[in-house]
Amino acid sequence: MTEKVHAAENSKLLIVGIGGTTRTASSTDRALRIALRSAEEAGARTMIFDGPFLSRLPHFVPGHPDRNEEERQLVEAVRQADGIIVASPGYHGGVSGLVKNALDLLEELRDDRRSYLDGRAVGCVVVASGWQASASTLAALRSIVHALRGWPTPFGATLNSSEKLFDDRGACVDQKVAAQLSLVGRQVVEFARNFRDAR
Repeated sequence: MTEKVHAAENSKLLIVGIGGTTRTASSTDRALRIALRSAEEAGARTMIFDGPFLSRLPHFVPGHPDRNEEERQLVEAVRQADGIIVASPGYHGGVSGLVKNALDLLEELRDDRRSYLDGRAVGCVVVASGWQASASTLAALRSIVHALRGWPTPFGATLNSSEKLFDDRGACVDQKVAAQLSLVGRQVVEFARNFRDAR
């Protein structure tokens, strides 16, 4: 888990990124980082829980009284977050187990004043080897966000990893994909700002 802060002001929106895979420099991880960078450019501070971090989370057990340090970090970050960006690979038409386990952990927020993801904008990013898997995974991810009382942003990014998307440095080489990821980041910040102002 790493945190990037544009400036020290606590008044800045916090956008938390959750996603990736255990593979180093995965396309999902790169896509999430680009969307978060867009959120930073829109004036937010960001925090990311990437694939290697998520892989250290134990399998979620409902009602388990003891949580490890990684579980507590993730739950507390989401508790403080104004918005979320979730990026998942599409595995067999659905969200990866790694990402789903992290989202299941948010059951810890059920009794909060803002329970689960209530009042939080959630951007959805899916990377899959083919358009069919990316579309079905995006629909599944949006359903999970709704179940957690979150507000999926109008635009969700779907990336086809069978096409070349990133160079060796992680930069996006497809301008349309880069624009999609940037839009996700901007919409999360815009919606989060509106929610905060309304409160």
